Amino acid sequence: MSASPSPETEHDTDDDGPSACVMAFNANDPSGSSGTSADLTAIASVGAHALPVVTGTYVRDTSEIVDHFSMDDEAVTEQARVILEDVPAQVFKVGFVGTPENLSAIAELASDYADIPLVAYMPDLSWWEEDKIDMYLDACTELLLPQTTLLVGNHSTLCRWLLPDWSSSKSPTARDIAKAANTFGVPYTLVTGIALPDQFIDNVLASPTAVLCSEKFERFEAIFTGAGDTLSAALAALIASGTELNEAVTEALSYLDRCLEHGFRPGMGHVLPDRLFWAQPDSDDEDAPASGLESDFDIPPNSTRH
Repeated sequence: MSASPSPETEHDTDDDGPSACVMAFNANDPSGSSGTSADLTAIASVGAHALPVVTGTYVRDTSEIVDHFSMDDEAVTEQARVILEDVPAQVFKVGFVGTPENLSAIAELASDYADIPLVAYMPDLSWWEEDKIDMYLDACTELLLPQTTLLVGNHSTLCRWLLPDWSSSKSPTARDIAKAANTFGVPYTLVTGIALPDQFIDNVLASPTAVLCSEKFERFEAIFTGAGDTLSAALAALIASGTELNEAVTEALSYLDRCLEHGFRPGMGHVLPDRLFWAQPDSDDEDAPASGLESDFDIPPNSTRH
């Protein structure tokens, strides 16, 4: 009777998957547009493996967020610590986690794994009650930013948060925002959605002392949901895979642009990024089976695809 293979032997023979892992803290999104749904598909799409830690759930459709229910901070901590004892993460990615208590738990975990870079994305919270927004942003400023390696956010969102008393008639630059973030310990800030003339937008990676890179794209006419989580998750995955920061930002922005270009409207609300656009059949060869595999059935075309 032959002996069963040891766990080490099994692990050695099954080591063909992604080598980079991203632990993503985020809320479940039933619409599939943002939150954990965006993290999972974007991270996998650029070649890494997601370790999703669910911090709560949105109540929403593709048009708006109606409510949010948070998980207990102990449940968040337990999810993360158990899997980290088994699988090493190369990057932490933090989206919207619902409560100051969850932010505190994640910040404590990040300090225990101080050698792991942390990418933090701040979404638009205007759907929420004002007092909850204030408490959440204060906790993020005090607890999470000191642990953050790279902060990602839209220009208007970051300005309202980090530069609430801005008095100049000129809009804050990406470096102004990066300086404000750096006062709390953030070395790098990616500012997206900076309005430019002729329907273009700029996206700028900055430190307190310099603009490190910028990428301009033409603005799409559609209203999208989930772009920020898609970008920050792809960026975290690229960093986890060993890509240098400037190159990772350029690649992640290019990936997002393709996701938006192939965006689709599954419901009656906003357009969602197609994070798996590369898996769709070529438009000039719609009869060809996906991935070159023979198929005994036809998948109906998505008539809502843009």
